[in-house]
Amino acid sequence: MGPAAKTVIFSVLVPGSAALWVPLFLMRDRAFASHSSLRVLAASLVVAGVAIYVRCAYDFVKSGRGTPSPDDPPRKLVTRGLFEVVRNPMYVGIVTTLVGWALADPTGKLAAYAGVIALAFHLRVRFYEEPVLERLFGADYRNYCARVNRWWPRWRSSS
Repeated sequence: MGPAAKTVIFSVLVPGSAALWVPLFLMRDRAFASHSSLRVLAASLVVAGVAIYVRCAYDFVKSGRGTPSPDDPPRKLVTRGLFEVVRNPMYVGIVTTLVGWALADPTGKLAAYAGVIALAFHLRVRFYEEPVLERLFGADYRNYCARVNRWWPRWRSSS
């Protein structure tokens, strides 16, 4: 099975569970937010988050020659596309999706869930992924870290 097929399977099972299946389960039998503007914003964030993840998964396959799965990671450091803006755009996409779901949930349960997932992502990145990437890619990864922030874009002045 090629990296594209592995990426689709992994994405449906792992991030798909966190960002789609669990929120749908938690929202079952509940009405979505009543204000139509809030529903539009929520849906827009869900769609934007999914689009971010899909774009990054594509870059993992195409540029990194691997998948988002820890069992078959990219063989090359991926620094193109959204990875030029922040170092962890896949996680940003998933959390964006969860924030969209949270806005649609009048109970607040999905807001708490989004917070827990965001904290778990931060801890995973900080204490597992970053040391592994530094070990694998050395100076290339350190230079990348110096150029691109972990979570927030670094806006450069035009002058």
